[in-house]
Amino acid sequence: MSRIKEAFANGKAFIPFITCGDPDLATTAACVRACVKSGASLIELGIPFSDPTAEGPVIQGANLRALSGGVTTDQIFELVKDLRRDVTVPMVFMTYANVVFSYGMDKFLSTAAEVGMDGLILPDVPFEEKEEFAPACRKYGLDLISLIAPTSEGRIAKIAAAAEGFVYCVSSLGVTGVRSEITTDIGAMVTLVRRANPHIPCAVGFGISTPEQAKKMAALSDGAIVGSAIIKILARYGKDAPVHVGEYVKSMTDALRPLDP
Repeated sequence: MSRIKEAFANGKAFIPFITCGDPDLATTAACVRACVKSGASLIELGIPFSDPTAEGPVIQGANLRALSGGVTTDQIFELVKDLRRDVTVPMVFMTYANVVFSYGMDKFLSTAAEVGMDGLILPDVPFEEKEEFAPACRKYGLDLISLIAPTSEGRIAKIAAAAEGFVYCVSSLGVTGVRSEITTDIGAMVTLVRRANPHIPCAVGFGISTPEQAKKMAALSDGAIVGSAIIKILARYGKDAPVHVGEYVKSMTDALRPLDP
């Protein structure tokens, strides 16, 4: 079993997203540890990029703050190495194709595997171009996570059939961000995924910010992903954010617990 699938083995998964280096790497490390302590099943780490096309203003702001602070990909690899001394839950990078290419694909993926990462999400790489990355990811034992969106429709079965780790179900059209309500028929998307690949977990992201939303989305799938709401806490509290992030994550994991079998 891939380590990522293990994150879904004990009930509904809560997956927090954190941009590395916002406001600095020490705060990132403390936030990751606070998330794990509060019951997070898997951690999504964003490698900042100057043109994050899938992100709304909140996560764009986090990218800019991290880059202004001078964070580098090498420093992020060192951060992961340090986290792996005590963090045992699976971790995946979310970044953009350019970041991987500019570092050197083979070097990036081999280093990611070496420091203890489990997978990679590249929101700007469509399914049709996945094979540019997939063989190299497989070579180093990293799952290349596929995304499906409300517009994927006829492609959902094809994407799900080839999926690794978990399927990232994008709940809303447009970019990441907090939304007051999610109107996409997530249940229908998840049904199509499960029909095509009964063994792949599905987690829903984009727009989830409250325990109620997380509970609703996780009831329809295998887990909930939250980014912007956590980044807002970081923007508000800066270096004092880890304790607040931990409390927020606990409220989310507590909401998902009654759904566990």
